[in-house]
Amino acid sequence: MNNQNVVVLGASPREDRYSNRAVRELANHGHNVYPVHPLCAEIHGKTCYKRLDDIPGEVDTLTLYVGKERSTQLMDNILSQKPRRIIMNPGAENELLEAKAKEHDIEVIRGCTLVMLRTKQF
Repeated sequence: MNNQNVVVLGASPREDRYSNRAVRELANHGHNVYPVHPLCAEIHGKTCYKRLDDIPGEVDTLTLYVGKERSTQLMDNILSQKPRRIIMNPGAENELLEAKAKEHDIEVIRGCTLVMLRTKQF
């Protein structure tokens, strides 16, 4: 599925973070990238959104780079976006969110966005 609308929840302006690399690599693969960071204005030329509620349009994939505690706090916001799928990157696994997402017919993948892109499984 090319040209997806992809939300990077937990995007970081720090170059050494996987979420930062994900923003860059998703854009390099032709996806529309929506980084979410409460304080940052831009990452790799992409406008950052302070909150999930600020994301315009439909969400194909939400790739998760926040820990369990934070994603549990944001669970209602995540589910209200109605993404087609959620990718729980290593360290971002959340069993409760996964169960609730499946109840809402949202596919959940436990995997690494960067590896999925590199191996053409995204």
